[in-house]
Amino acid sequence: MATQYVMQRDTQGWRTQVWISFGIAVVSCGIGVMALPGQELDRAFLAIGLFFCLFASFAVAKTVRDNREGAVDTASWVMTVWIAFAAAFSLTAWGLWRMNIGEWQKGFMVVSWLFLVSSTFTVAKTVRDKHEADLMARAASADPDTRPGSA
Repeated sequence: MATQYVMQRDTQGWRTQVWISFGIAVVSCGIGVMALPGQELDRAFLAIGLFFCLFASFAVAKTVRDNREGAVDTASWVMTVWIAFAAAFSLTAWGLWRMNIGEWQKGFMVVSWLFLVSSTFTVAKTVRDKHEADLMARAASADPDTRPGSA
């Protein structure tokens, strides 16, 4: 028996909050990277690490959602996605740890980085929920047996 989901649409307020949070996280990371003291190579490494975490988080969110009812992706793909996420997270953490910057600057970057990863998962879920709700609404309106008043 297939799992059935109740699709409840997110409010406009929630969608706005999600996108604002994601924007703040991206801007915070960008400002943090640009304002960090130290060598350009360290800042470039950190920027690449943050982008790697951003895209790896989207890939994990999509892969998990796509495979929630059963495997649609190969085991190799799922393993690649999770390894990439672990590598992005580990390498970015290592880069931040070894940077020769003040503790408060490291703290700012860690908080903005974790905010970026967290808000990425939230925005991915919100976008996917809207897409699936739209698909379900179109399917329901196209099926005459599911319209109210049909018998």
